[in-house]
Amino acid sequence: MPLPVLVKALIEKKVGEFCTKKVPARVLNELNVSYDIRGNSVTIFENRAPWRPDMKEWTSMPVAQIRYDNKTGEWTLYCADRNDKWHKYLGIEATKNIGALLNEIDKDPTGIFWG
Repeated sequence: MPLPVLVKALIEKKVGEFCTKKVPARVLNELNVSYDIRGNSVTIFENRAPWRPDMKEWTSMPVAQIRYDNKTGEWTLYCADRNDKWHKYLGIEATKNIGALLNEIDKDPTGIFWG
């Protein structure tokens, strides 16, 4: 189910700001952070410029996913394993405060998001 219009607008603002602030402008030609919205999920990616001469495309690695529950209005945070399978992140409970989840991703107390 897609996100409600106002929720989507909030996500685009908050997650967009998070991604923009995560990487200093001086390295944006080598690294950036982006997001993608699909249905009720928002996936955050780390993107890297080609690092070998034979590479032409940027590579993307999923960092975190937040999923919206339309019934409760809460967001749940997920982390990916080495096979890119999503698992509920146990370090923070579901919340209506998207900022709390973005802060948890940024702090990364377990090293699961940014390594």
